[in-house]
Amino acid sequence: MLPPAASPVAPAPPRRTPGATSGPGSRLALVRRARRVHRALAERYPDARCELDFSSPFELLVATVLSAQTTDQRVNGVTPSLFARWPDPASLAGADRAELEAVLRPTGFYRAKAGTLLRLADQLVVEHDGRVPARLEELVTLPGVGRKTANVVLGDAFGVPGTTVDTHVGRLARRLGWTEETDPVAVERDVDALFERRDLTLLSHRLIFHGRRTCHARRPACGACPVQRDCPSGASGE
Repeated sequence: MLPPAASPVAPAPPRRTPGATSGPGSRLALVRRARRVHRALAERYPDARCELDFSSPFELLVATVLSAQTTDQRVNGVTPSLFARWPDPASLAGADRAELEAVLRPTGFYRAKAGTLLRLADQLVVEHDGRVPARLEELVTLPGVGRKTANVVLGDAFGVPGTTVDTHVGRLARRLGWTEETDPVAVERDVDALFERRDLTLLSHRLIFHGRRTCHARRPACGACPVQRDCPSGASGE
């Protein structure tokens, strides 16, 4: 899948809060269970963090855009040479496309990604004086930036908490019974409703770590899972 085209912030569809139909007691139980899961994941993954290497909001933004349909490790393999050659939006906006494509080739879809980065850098220069905006509403207007990328940048570069709904977070939220939704915006809002806002960025990292290491899309390692007792899907391994 190619990086998503920029679009205005989409309004969330009507939210079906898990447990809401069973009364306030069940809702409270869901919140307690969700927070117990988070505590267990915090203990299992005390060093959970963004696994993309970066030293500035611009570097994180570019690295996150490049991470589409590839691994963080592959992105980390190209960003040192990328940022040595084009360290800021102004220099990247003026990059030779063929040279940029050659640097990005290991990340896959390198032609499309090169085009996205050139447009992204140009828009940062023209509309934001070469700075990465620190508001979600502005970030999602940038080429290649959707809510997921915006929340990564906000949480890890600017300290603005938010839930990053990637494939792992969406899958785990459904398995854990936190949401029934598949739309990422609806998943984000269901998850947000269960936790203190200040916890959302670290929660996202811990869910991603758990999804990559234990709760795989296929054949989740339920026997090694620290939250199995609080997971409705744990017994079935679904």
